[in-house]
Amino acid sequence: MDLQTRKLNLISYLAQLQDEKFIDSIEKLILRKKENESEFKPFRVDELIHRIEQSENDFKNGKFKTQDELERLSANW
Repeated sequence: MDLQTRKLNLISYLAQLQDEKFIDSIEKLILRKKENESEFKPFRVDELIHRIEQSENDFKNGKFKTQDELERLSANW
């Protein structure tokens, strides 16, 4: 099923929907997505270079976690 057909099916479904709470949830989701899109901006080259330099310094100074450490930490989430 192509994207255009999926959109039309969704519109048809929403047009028949009577559950106001569900529609509220969909509206909030759409608005949150729009807000998040404006938050994220690509890094400038100088910002990327700074992040790389900081990461290299952190690694040299032992400020990092291994894969095993991260897996142990995430197991408790």
